Amino acid sequence: MNKTLKIILEIVLLALIVVLTYAIVRSVTKPVEFNKQVAYRSEVAIQRLKDIRTLQTAYKSETGKFLSTFDSLKNFYNNGQMSVVMQIGSLDDSLAVVHTEQVKRRNRKITPQQMYDMYKAGDKLLIFSIENKIAVKDTLFKSREDFCVDSLEYIPFSGGEKVLMNAITRQVSGVQVPLFEAKMPYKLLLKGLDNQLRINLDHEKMDQNRYEGLQVGSIDAPNNNAGNWE
Repeated sequence: MNKTLKIILEIVLLALIVVLTYAIVRSVTKPVEFNKQVAYRSEVAIQRLKDIRTLQTAYKSETGKFLSTFDSLKNFYNNGQMSVVMQIGSLDDSLAVVHTEQVKRRNRKITPQQMYDMYKAGDKLLIFSIENKIAVKDTLFKSREDFCVDSLEYIPFSGGEKVLMNAITRQVSGVQVPLFEAKMPYKLLLKGLDNQLRINLDHEKMDQNRYEGLQVGSIDAPNNNAGNWE
């Protein structure tokens, strides 16, 4: 074997070694990188599903039902009101307790609203609770600077794909029960990641008889609006 041919073979072998080493390293690191991305994207998606649940629960507390469209959900947030019970005074204040009892004895039919009017007029020794209507946007998510109601309907990292949301009323044990669900399938949430690893994850969930993605609530059976990550 001449010297030139020997050098060529050595270069080819070296290149094969490099390629094989890279393939081995990638086979180890690719699943690790994939799992890190799944964890990160799931964290963002779960927060969005929790926010949807918070709005849906607030709407149900006011109307007795859930909403099936994001336009309606956004309208509730932007323009709706919700009941908030406001507690005035403290039962630990003995003077206030005595004074309140005296006021009630003088007017046995006094209403919380009348007591509230008296309180605003200057009687600060009253103890009572009153239900007020407050704008939803002034109550929910008020401390969340990152909250954006217009983003709720979109699956993060999906390129604009929409959350699958539905709401129905189903008869359960002879009782009409309002139900809702919101879903983000992995094939959309994990868009752009290794497709084979994503398919493997889907099959793993299906083998466990679980939804291949993230979901909150269920229209198939009451689950107290739980998320499948909880």
